Amino acid sequence: MALLIEKLLSGDEKAISEFYYSYSKQLLFYLQKRVPKELAEEMLNDVFLDAVDSLHTLRLETNLKAWLYKIAHNKTVDYYRKKKVKTVLLSQVPFLEIIASEIHEPEFQNEKNLVKEKIEKTLYAMSDRYRKILTLRYEEQVSVHELAKIFNLTPKATESLLYRARQSFITSYGRA
Repeated sequence: MALLIEKLLSGDEKAISEFYYSYSKQLLFYLQKRVPKELAEEMLNDVFLDAVDSLHTLRLETNLKAWLYKIAHNKTVDYYRKKKVKTVLLSQVPFLEIIASEIHEPEFQNEKNLVKEKIEKTLYAMSDRYRKILTLRYEEQVSVHELAKIFNLTPKATESLLYRARQSFITSYGRA
């Protein structure tokens, strides 16, 4: 294993091919069980691209298989996180639910893209604290009790902060 890592770090193209063929089948199977099959191969390529890009961070004693699975796991989490934030925010804002039901039609694809951009823009225009609590609550599904610990607040104060963050999102979204 250490020999393969050394070859990879030196840029040996044969080692990179060996690296890919040694692990790609297992990783593809792993990904196909976790994401839509049509995305699994693309995600597999992304895993190996990220791995090659960060080879310089490897130590000789690194378990390559575990390292690749960790990258694949993170890619999977990122995929669902991005998908979930948008879905949750759309479902949390009542007037956006109407838009969401209409924009699944093909003729509304452009509008759908505009709504997605507007949601992202609104989120990133918010204060860090509001963005963080909304992301933790709705993207990562952190409970109010856990949020209270994270923000060093009482559960009631956390619920108030969450309410203000949602209201801020709604107001900002209306202005964007």
